[in-house]
Amino acid sequence: MTVVSAFNPAPSLERAGATAVTVARSTPPTAGAIGVPVGPKGAVPRPLGVDRATLARYGFEGKPGQTFVGPRTDGPTVIAVGVGDAADLDAAGLRDAAAAFARAAGKEPSLATALADARGLDPAVAAQAVVEGVLLARYGYGALKKESPVQPVSALTLVVSASAAEAATRGAARGQALANAAALARDLANTPPSHLTASRLADLAIEVAASSGLEVEVFDRDALRDMGAGGILGVNAGSAEPPRVVKLTYRPTGTPTGHLALVGKGVMYDSGGISLKPTDPMHTAMKMDMSGAAAVLSAMSALSALEGTATVTGFLMCTDNMPSGSAMKLGDVLTIRGGNTVEIHNTDAEGRLLLADGLVLATEERPDAIVDIATLTGACVVALGASIAGVMGNHQAWIDRLIAVSATTDETIWPLPLERKRYRKLLDSDVADVKNVGGPYGGAITAAVFLSEFVGETPWAHLDIAGPMKVDADESWRSKGATGFGTRLLAEVAAGFTPPA
Repeated sequence: MTVVSAFNPAPSLERAGATAVTVARSTPPTAGAIGVPVGPKGAVPRPLGVDRATLARYGFEGKPGQTFVGPRTDGPTVIAVGVGDAADLDAAGLRDAAAAFARAAGKEPSLATALADARGLDPAVAAQAVVEGVLLARYGYGALKKESPVQPVSALTLVVSASAAEAATRGAARGQALANAAALARDLANTPPSHLTASRLADLAIEVAASSGLEVEVFDRDALRDMGAGGILGVNAGSAEPPRVVKLTYRPTGTPTGHLALVGKGVMYDSGGISLKPTDPMHTAMKMDMSGAAAVLSAMSALSALEGTATVTGFLMCTDNMPSGSAMKLGDVLTIRGGNTVEIHNTDAEGRLLLADGLVLATEERPDAIVDIATLTGACVVALGASIAGVMGNHQAWIDRLIAVSATTDETIWPLPLERKRYRKLLDSDVADVKNVGGPYGGAITAAVFLSEFVGETPWAHLDIAGPMKVDADESWRSKGATGFGTRLLAEVAAGFTPPA
């Protein structure tokens, strides 16, 4: 599978050559850097060429994520990689260790490591985690720079025992598919808004669908007007760029194990509209307000490689939110697809308006469950910080499943209450069925309560990823800029989806 690289603003999605990921019993002679796992106790592996006392003098104790680059006059660079106590090592810790190794290797393009041969972990799980950690850590968005800030990995060898080779090969392929998907989501979210409009994203979705075995339909402004999608049309009213809704469908080769619908917020740039945002660093990051749509597209691009067993339908709800003489105003009333009316009290609470249209479209597919994903509220960032996403919904078993999978992908989500009994009244309107905001407090919850109006009885969960959509500095496998948060989570959930109990 090819690795999707950062693309230039050009008519088609540019792809780099694939990272050659192989599983072997010994280190190949072509490896430029070798990662050697080292715990806090026991003998130090001979390839490092130093003893434990020497490592200790340099502050290396074998703790998770520590690295020590061994002295070399010739041959490959050998890097000690801390993994901590074997009994405490899990997939997340191994992914972090692999990321630390990849960063310590600098711009070396050919890597090899025995990290995937971890005791106590399933070889497939270990291999997947190592591949994800290495490839995601060495991601960099360089499409608009003369020189790329990061040298991608051209070859990665996982050195494992013969008994683990078959399972490790399967896991490595899965890890590569998921890392590619997350890299695509990062590329999309990192791209400046003038280079990635709603129509441009729709064109890219068509390309991705063609290469990923997905069916695709694109709806323009006229089609959306005919569909009665008043939410997205209202948000788009102030923009010179037309809106797009993209419908993607993945169908498994066998009898589907279920039908999952995904809805992604795709606000290509969010100025706030008439309720204009202040000029601050967060405003600059509003090119990433389409991270939800990027995660849905990217997750679905991996389903064929992951041999997904369920039917998956995705909706990308794409527009920007701009102020102009034609922009929606406070006090305006929009009619969402299906007939519900919404009074606008804040034009910067726009994501929920286009998600409302998307959720109605999703319910019309009669899926077994729905997930929407959106950089929706600053209130969620205040509540949970920049590293954790919020999750709310109407079906506890479905929420619990998402939380369990998020633990394996290390994309942490935390439940907040969908408090309709106390908070629904905050959305009451004098002139419409509902207002689009519910007051100054509990904004993440009232936003979810608003969305719950449009899902009926279908099991549904809402992911508010406003906090972890980006990082300001390299952090383990999270590279500076857009994180692609939720992509691997959605792909893992969708690939093996079965209806929630």
